[in-house]
Amino acid sequence: MSHTLRMALSPPDWFKGKYMLMCYKDLVENPVQILHNTYCFVKLTTSRDIESFVMNMTGGSSFPSNKSYRKQLVYVLTTWRSGSSFFGELFNQNPGVFFMYEPMWHVWQKLYPTDAVSLQGAARDMLGALFKCDFSVFQLYRSFAGKNLTTLDLFGANLNKVLCSYPLCSSYRKDVVGMVDKNICKMCPIQDLSVLEKECRKYDTIVIKGVRILDVNILAPLIEDPSLNLKIIHLVRDPRAVANSRIKSKRDDFYSVGTVLSPPNWFKGKYMLVRYEDLVENPVQILHNIYRFINLTTSRDIESFVMNMTGGSSFPSNNFDVSARNATHTATAWRALLSYSKIQQVEEYCQYAMSILGYLPVPSPVELTDLRWSLLTLPKI
Repeated sequence: MSHTLRMALSPPDWFKGKYMLMCYKDLVENPVQILHNTYCFVKLTTSRDIESFVMNMTGGSSFPSNKSYRKQLVYVLTTWRSGSSFFGELFNQNPGVFFMYEPMWHVWQKLYPTDAVSLQGAARDMLGALFKCDFSVFQLYRSFAGKNLTTLDLFGANLNKVLCSYPLCSSYRKDVVGMVDKNICKMCPIQDLSVLEKECRKYDTIVIKGVRILDVNILAPLIEDPSLNLKIIHLVRDPRAVANSRIKSKRDDFYSVGTVLSPPNWFKGKYMLVRYEDLVENPVQILHNIYRFINLTTSRDIESFVMNMTGGSSFPSNNFDVSARNATHTATAWRALLSYSKIQQVEEYCQYAMSILGYLPVPSPVELTDLRWSLLTLPKI
């Protein structure tokens, strides 16, 4: 065994995180995946041209097959006040991602006051169309005045990097990481949805973030669809952090926990759990984990953006604002705002989900305000 391999087995401190082993056999059998892994290690961004070159050099065609090179589709499954606006920026800021913010809002607006459960089928059908860059589905949900929807009506247009950037708008560039100014984006020209469809088809990765799918099982037909390559990222947050909303609505936002514990075949390899608290505690590491799961490559700019967004000094007054903030303060603010009796009420209601997701109960009022006392443990998922 070579000296280098022996060192890799028992690495000194200076060696850790500085070494990557690559097997030539793996490279020739899975060239694109190994390219992604290598570029991720040295913080480079790949491209279709480089991937084509590697495939050609290892004996393949420009691209291996339609099956291998299907678009990567991602649905972010979450609920209100879960930190999902910030989480969505991990994808909105990536130059290679076409990001859609809350498209099912239009279903709710059109069919209200129908209950949320009855609308699950309509929401799933909309997702199936949008993942194929078919935006004609929005014609079903035009305003009551009959006005056709345009690019300024969809996907959080005022903060959406695709809609505020060239070629749809000259105000920004999609390849430059950074928040956009909603007042500037409001001035972008109105585009027909057919133009947006054309732009959507250029992207290899499509991410949709929504709070209106109540159970991951609703998405089973899409996950099993051989024409789609869909993965689910489930963003959760300590229910005590959003206690007032949960108590008032008396809704259980953890329908999917049972499915995750005993996953059916269609579910395996298609699901990733992300806790908001882990993201704000280790933003770059969680960013890498997420990107690896959906075959994206991170960059120094995106890492810096995430660090800035979680390391700021402000504390937001609006739960839906996305800005640099003290993330630790944001994640633990409930410990100073809620009474111990209300916390006990939430813990009783959410006991099962909390035990699965790794959220520990508060032992007493003393530990509640002592932030040195961690209320997190490893999730069972």
